[in-house]
Amino acid sequence: MSSVGESSLSLLTNLSSSLVSLHLSNTQIQGKLPSNILHLPNLQEIDLSQNQNLRGELPTSNWTTPLRVLSLFDTAFSGYLPNSIAYLKSLHTLDLSGCNFDGFIPPSLSNLTQLSLLDLSSNKLVGPIPTQITKFSELSTLDLSGKMLNESIPSGFYSLPSLFIWDLSNNQLTGSIGDFSTTSLRYLSLSYNKMQGNFPNSIFQLQNLSCLDLSSTGLSGVVDFHQFSKLKTLWILDLSHNSLLSLKFENNFDCILPNLQYLSLSSSNISSFPKFLAPVQNLRFLDLSHNRIRGSIPKWFRENLLRSWKNISYIDLSFNKLRGDLPIPPNGIGFFSVSNNQLSGDISSALCNASTLSILNLASNNLTGLIPQCLGTFHSLRALDLQDNNLYGSIPDNFSKGNSFETLKLNGNKLKGPLPRSLAHCTKLEVLDLENNNIEDMFPYCLETLPNLRVLSLRSNKFHGVVTSFGTELPFPRLRIFDISNNYFTGPLPASYIQNFQGMMNAINNQTGLKYLGNHSAYSDSIVIIMKGSYMELTRILTVFTTIDLSNNMFEGEIPTVIGELHSLKGLNLSHNRITGIIPLSMGNLSNLEWLDLSWNQLKGEIPMALTNLNFLAVLNLSQNQFKGMIPKGGQFNTFENDSYVGNPMLCGIPLSKSCKEDKEKSPYSRLDKEEFGFGWKSVLMGYACGMIFGIILGCNVFFIGKPQLLARLVERVLNVRLIRPTSRKPTNCWKRIRLT
Repeated sequence: MSSVGESSLSLLTNLSSSLVSLHLSNTQIQGKLPSNILHLPNLQEIDLSQNQNLRGELPTSNWTTPLRVLSLFDTAFSGYLPNSIAYLKSLHTLDLSGCNFDGFIPPSLSNLTQLSLLDLSSNKLVGPIPTQITKFSELSTLDLSGKMLNESIPSGFYSLPSLFIWDLSNNQLTGSIGDFSTTSLRYLSLSYNKMQGNFPNSIFQLQNLSCLDLSSTGLSGVVDFHQFSKLKTLWILDLSHNSLLSLKFENNFDCILPNLQYLSLSSSNISSFPKFLAPVQNLRFLDLSHNRIRGSIPKWFRENLLRSWKNISYIDLSFNKLRGDLPIPPNGIGFFSVSNNQLSGDISSALCNASTLSILNLASNNLTGLIPQCLGTFHSLRALDLQDNNLYGSIPDNFSKGNSFETLKLNGNKLKGPLPRSLAHCTKLEVLDLENNNIEDMFPYCLETLPNLRVLSLRSNKFHGVVTSFGTELPFPRLRIFDISNNYFTGPLPASYIQNFQGMMNAINNQTGLKYLGNHSAYSDSIVIIMKGSYMELTRILTVFTTIDLSNNMFEGEIPTVIGELHSLKGLNLSHNRITGIIPLSMGNLSNLEWLDLSWNQLKGEIPMALTNLNFLAVLNLSQNQFKGMIPKGGQFNTFENDSYVGNPMLCGIPLSKSCKEDKEKSPYSRLDKEEFGFGWKSVLMGYACGMIFGIILGCNVFFIGKPQLLARLVERVLNVRLIRPTSRKPTNCWKRIRLT
């Protein structure tokens, strides 16, 4: 049966009660599985695996009791694991990996005494591992990886007599690793947990061990690497990312691991090349990155690259302090990285023999000379990173059609000449970073047809001329980062491009979860941008991150209204140009904008109140323009200081010391004063005049009649009224300002 659609799934409800085996793996079944199938009285094997759209839940009662095999991996089954599963006394294979089960692992699983395979990996199960399920005498495969299990590993696991594969990786397990008393174990992975304690010496008694992965476990202590020579069958060893673990290589000449093929010691505090690798012939994977290895690359290592390690596909020596010439990788290698070292000299043409390279990273060294012409002709090369070296000359203009380039980073060199037009052949290109070179050319219109380009950085070169579309219907349709700052571009701002930046209009609304550029498993795209006024390196580029930087050019004219359509834009820098006119009201629609720099232009008019709608705006620079009028109040504008507005002599209002005329007339303090006394200045003058007349008459009366008692009684009544009158509220400071950081 090759395919069973949702409409045909109902046919399974009529299965015979005498059915013994049901195998529908990878048949594209869709919909909800009829519940009666798991109740068929004679069914012994059910395999519905690898049908990602098949839904269902496990029954809470009336299971088909003769069931021996239940395989539902990579389906959409969900719910909790019921205790009723304990009635399957004959079950020996239970594979529920890659589903959506949640809740706790039921202790009743311990009743499945015939179980030989238990795989609950990659679900949503939580809580501790029940101690009851450690009594499986027949269990050979235990995989509880990729979940949220916590607390310590039950001690009974270390003595399961038949255990062959043990994988508890990618959990939150704590405590220390116990002592192993089993000898059957071949595969052991406890990576990516939160354990502690010393490296367990009992591991060296597992003489049948083929794979040992203890990366990112939190282990500590000193380990003599010579001990690993006891594990003669070991071919995978991963101890990476254990910053508290110290590996001793002093006596590793006698350490012989003849079958070793995979070695990862990244971030393991090692300071020298492990010499035990010299006689290893079949190495396929080597990661010594992020360590403290210094000095020249040993001769034996260079010779192995050229002779012994013909099958190696992955070498990472990045982030050390290696000196000397660039090592030449084997011809059949796929990944080669020596970035962030102190290597020098030219890039040898011998590198051209490694035509199967997929990722080549030589960044951040002291390499000089020309870029080899052959690199543009590699059909398999997906990422080429030569940034931050001293390379000079022109970029080779021989990028072939049908190439696989996704990332090309040549920034931070001394490259010059025009940009190669053959870059238009790189139709898979996502990241092109050429900043900080001496490239002299017009704007590369040929790139506007690239359908997948997300990042284009031409910053700090000698590009010149007008920037405008060359007639492509949808130029740069997926561009998210556009940086052409610090060049010599002239003419109006590129409205023909801005209005077609589809990738900046809805990048956030159409995405769930965090996603990054590039699909390389071992290489992350990065970019340096000016974010909120400071240089910042994004070591991984979120696909929703969108910026435009056109600063430090000679653009003129007005800001195009269409810029307000870029609703996903995070940062906009148009500073240090010759832009005139006003700020368009449409910029108030940039609802995700976090920084805006329009400084050092010739903008005029009032600052639009619409900008107060930008609730995420953290940095604003409008300095050195010709703005006038009152600075808007409200929203994020209440957080900006004087630096945001300096050099605009006709601006007024908070936070500037210059107050506005209309501000004085409508000052909150004057209103409070009026409320305090209940009348204005005209009433005061009228009262003063009446008081004088009344005083003169009263004085004459006292003088001529001689009866001051009347005055005394009048004053006494006034004082009594004053004493019982409630006090009016005092003016409060309504301009409390909070500085957001």
